[in-house]
Amino acid sequence: MGTELLDIQPKELTFTFELKKQSSCSIQLFNNSNQYVAYKVKTTSPQKYCVRPNTGVLEPNGACDFTVTMRAQRASPPDMYCNDKFLIQSTVVPSGTREEDVTSNMFAKGNGKYIEEKKLKVVLLSPPESPVLTPNNGVSKQDPSNETSFKKEKVLNGVENLPPSHSVALNVEGLKSTNDQKEFRQTKDAESNSTEDLEELKLAKNLMELKFARDIEELKSQINTLELNLREADLTITKITEERGTAIQEKETLHQELAELRREIGVRRVQVGFPFLFVLMVALISVVVGYLWHP
Repeated sequence: MGTELLDIQPKELTFTFELKKQSSCSIQLFNNSNQYVAYKVKTTSPQKYCVRPNTGVLEPNGACDFTVTMRAQRASPPDMYCNDKFLIQSTVVPSGTREEDVTSNMFAKGNGKYIEEKKLKVVLLSPPESPVLTPNNGVSKQDPSNETSFKKEKVLNGVENLPPSHSVALNVEGLKSTNDQKEFRQTKDAESNSTEDLEELKLAKNLMELKFARDIEELKSQINTLELNLREADLTITKITEERGTAIQEKETLHQELAELRREIGVRRVQVGFPFLFVLMVALISVVVGYLWHP
């Protein structure tokens, strides 16, 4: 696609960094197309920033903005350098799409779908200071408010308490003392923060060790339970196998006894009674003998 879908202003996220204070900045998005465009904001440090809203839909040639808030930090990054990045994804969506209709699947790459991605870096700025002296062409110049108060004091008292050079020197010394105090406070805060972080790390480590020990004990208990169940299952299987063998033997014994019983019944049937021919012969002989016996 030749023309960019979104124009982003500004091109980087600028935060005024102060310890234990949150900072916010706003980013504006402009839709350069004649179609509906959905966007989504991602960051490499989601636990450090809050984006509202992190998704949205821009109407054709429309504009919107979102706010990024950096949560309060306990330690300053080295040289005020921040390596965090933000990614803004955008894609064309059907007409009439609303913000609540935006899903992560809309920004999935594939099937020839065009997803525009733009990266924004994070820039940290020190908080603005208002020193008593401000540099002018390499020479320290007294703040006009202090000069006015000095003139007023001169008019009220009628005499000049201190020469200007002496006053400037005192102001310079006061500024140096103030800066030293600030540096000392920052160093002290950093040390206290480091001590607090170290204590938190130790506490977290102890909690992790306790949790790990508990998990190991639970696993051991579960393993013992499984071993007991396996032993019971082995005993049950062995018992069932023995009972099955016994049942098979009893079945074979019953078959043998049934076969013997059938043979005995067959023998008895053969031995009981006389054959029909034998009975007929006896009857004929009896008739003949009776006839001969009584002529």
